[in-house]
Amino acid sequence: MKGLFSPLIRSLVLTLAVPSFAQAQVTLFASNLGQASTGGVVVGNNEWDAQHFITGTNPGGYELDSLQLLMDKASGSPSGFEISIYSSLVNGTPGSSLGSLSGLDPVAGGVFTYASSSGIMLLPSSSYFVVATAATPVSQGVYEWSGAGSYTSSAGWAIDEDYARSTDGSSWTTAEGKIAFQMGISATAVPEPTILALAGLGLACMRYRR
Repeated sequence: MKGLFSPLIRSLVLTLAVPSFAQAQVTLFASNLGQASTGGVVVGNNEWDAQHFITGTNPGGYELDSLQLLMDKASGSPSGFEISIYSSLVNGTPGSSLGSLSGLDPVAGGVFTYASSSGIMLLPSSSYFVVATAATPVSQGVYEWSGAGSYTSSAGWAIDEDYARSTDGSSWTTAEGKIAFQMGISATAVPEPTILALAGLGLACMRYRR
């Protein structure tokens, strides 16, 4: 009998879980793109910049979809612009990379979208960093990431005026209360398993054991 119920359990889980995830949609949860620029920072392979942000309170966490960055026109001839998501250490600096995002080279300036293709999962009410670097040194040319004020949403998301800088991507220094780099964060809120799904799974498991 156990062999018969194994496919039943898988089918039940899929059937009950699909309606919950079908309702999930990509949402722009945080953005300070509409604020007036108050400066910015340069980006190169010896000038890494990391903008701190905090996720919202959704119990199931979030799956990152994309980032939108406001970039000023680049100077010189930079290349190899890179954007990644990093965890946050207890000292308020970037930890390890959770994945990179892909998009166009922002030499011309403007709002650029960088998409996540690796399914980066973000925990609720947690700190992360958006880290920018490049393949070329600042002596060759720099990308310029525009900055403005902080942003906080009623759902707990925040882009604050805490950021970190590094010359090599491993040793970081913090700069609190200075500027918040301009960006938007789009993600999908991950729904928790529904009561119906959990009850159905429990019933199937009970039958499976008999």
